[in-house]
Amino acid sequence: MVYKTRGVCSSAIQFEITDGKVHNVAFQGGCNGNTKGIAALVEGMDVNEVIRRLEGTRCGFKPTSCPDQLAKALKDAIQ
Repeated sequence: MVYKTRGVCSSAIQFEITDGKVHNVAFQGGCNGNTKGIAALVEGMDVNEVIRRLEGTRCGFKPTSCPDQLAKALKDAIQ
């Protein structure tokens, strides 16, 4: 699935959900090291756990962040 982000430096997030687990997360744009780190940390994690951990994360004074956008993308995907 590809999710178009809003309010962050990355423009999109690509990911897969298989048997309730998150796989192959890839951010398009954004802070390269940070987004690769997020992707590595959530690989194979339960989708609801990723949402619980990342939802509401802010980037500086922005009301959202790349991790928060991933949580929003995952919520959209499972609804």
